[in-house]
Amino acid sequence: MKYHRNVYRCLVLITQFGISMLVPIFLCSFLGIYLDRKFGTQFLMVLLFFVGAAAGFRNVWRMAKVIYEEKSEKDRYEEKNK
Repeated sequence: MKYHRNVYRCLVLITQFGISMLVPIFLCSFLGIYLDRKFGTQFLMVLLFFVGAAAGFRNVWRMAKVIYEEKSEKDRYEEKNK
């Protein structure tokens, strides 16, 4: 049963990474399309796409950092109590 829990936890983590990356990209892209149509420009969508990609990467980076630190603390605790 513990194996299944680890598999599900990994699937949830991968899903969270995907959602954390895609949502800012889509929101910024759609905002860029809207602003391009409203102001008659052609560069805001591309600009905001890259802003969304940077925001998504930052979200994934922070999430991975937290997970790595939790793993490190758990390993240190297990080594200390051996």
